[in-house]
Amino acid sequence: MIADVIAVVLLLAVAAYACGGGTDYGAGFWDLIAGGARRGKRPRWLIDHAMAPVWEVNNVWLIFVLVIMWTGFPVMFQRLFTVMWLPLALAAVGIVLRGAGFALRKPSRRLAGRRLYGAAFAVSSLLTPFFFGVAAGGVASGRVTADATASVDAWAHPTPVMFGLLAVASTAMLGAVFLAADARRFDAPDLDRYFRRRARAALAALTVLAVITLFFAHDDAPHVWHGLTHGLGLLLAVTAAVCTLATAGLLLRRSGSWSRTTAVGVVACAILAWGLAQRPYLLPTSLTVAEGAGADTTLRWLGVVTLVALVLVMPAVALLYWLDTHGELEGLTDADLRRGDGE
Repeated sequence: MIADVIAVVLLLAVAAYACGGGTDYGAGFWDLIAGGARRGKRPRWLIDHAMAPVWEVNNVWLIFVLVIMWTGFPVMFQRLFTVMWLPLALAAVGIVLRGAGFALRKPSRRLAGRRLYGAAFAVSSLLTPFFFGVAAGGVASGRVTADATASVDAWAHPTPVMFGLLAVASTAMLGAVFLAADARRFDAPDLDRYFRRRARAALAALTVLAVITLFFAHDDAPHVWHGLTHGLGLLLAVTAAVCTLATAGLLLRRSGSWSRTTAVGVVACAILAWGLAQRPYLLPTSLTVAEGAGADTTLRWLGVVTLVALVLVMPAVALLYWLDTHGELEGLTDADLRRGDGE
């Protein structure tokens, strides 16, 4: 019983990272294709201002996922990082390069430096979610098993690749939806229209990719496909589809908080549907939750520590998100500093 509870907590943490971190990855995706210095100046200005207050905090969810996985389900952790070592290593490198690029491109005084750091941030924002998605697809398709060995090309199959593309499309959709809402907050109607158009395109691409992935999963990941078409997995998949339609409708007008809510609903419900479709397995169809769980004492203490962490961290993170989305975390401008000197 305790193992099932910890497994649900792990799934919720994955969904939280997919939504929180995914929004930031999506912003980097749009930074990548914003165009040259002149054409992309205003979109990149909005991306910098929107991401600055919260981009680091979203990695809390990734750390949470890793801690729960290696403590609560050590066999799964070992197998996943053995079989999918290459895409996970590339994702880790991408996280480092992305953070360094975002942190260093703005203060860099040389144009060449800003371009280099900006390129590192933008390209990593595309590749990192792709490789995370590839690893998830390797789990869903049964290529990560309890007795599998390390492989360079275990990920190079239709379902893992489609999961990677789904991850990129999901982050692009989330990023565009949130940026459109931020544009309205910054009183930039042109950027609101700019990012709403891109959000609709990303949502359409996400829908098409989801259908194609289900087509491949029928033969390549039969256990997960069955779970997605029956029971709770089907219910959550339908909920994700409803959120998709709602998001599409909301993006036809000026963006507000509801478009962000439904966009998060699309991704969160899809992640939860995938997790529940795998029941009772951690690694379909070779390692169940009960078989992969750590000792009962370890799981009980992990549950206690997780509860304490949520009580201490969740209110702070929720407050940070609320302050950011309500425009309470705007940085000081040069005009603000000059005004302060004159008082």
